Amino acid sequence: MISVSQFGQNKQMKMKTLQKALIVAGSCQLFTVAVHAQDIDSIAPVVVKTAPEAGSKDVSPGVVEIRVTFSKPMADQSWSWSTAWKDSAPESVGKPHYEADQKTCVMKVKLDPDKTYGYWINSERFHGFQDQQHHPAIPYLLVFKTKGS
Repeated sequence: MISVSQFGQNKQMKMKTLQKALIVAGSCQLFTVAVHAQDIDSIAPVVVKTAPEAGSKDVSPGVVEIRVTFSKPMADQSWSWSTAWKDSAPESVGKPHYEADQKTCVMKVKLDPDKTYGYWINSERFHGFQDQQHHPAIPYLLVFKTKGS
């Protein structure tokens, strides 16, 4: 016959075993999530390069191409060029398009001299820049200034 104290010890062992099993199961789940998160196809794209470069203060005025390059191929005809503040976006000259690599989006614009411009490439509200698996790009603030005339 099992005594009450043995029953209590047996129950404590089972609880400790259950706790260890839950910790191991949780760790395995966490490990699976961590491994999955490192899969490049499941991670949101990011801006890796812009032209003009963000923070530039000597961009030539006139008709220029703004180029935004992402970390992976993007969905065609999908973008969000959002103004960073009132009147921060230059006048567009034509429609945006992607280059053949599907990573670089190009928009032709007209830049005035001695003016600061700003775009949100995606934003809290707009998520048009998406990769081919429909993951929205991480928002990126592109700000630059043109030279005086």
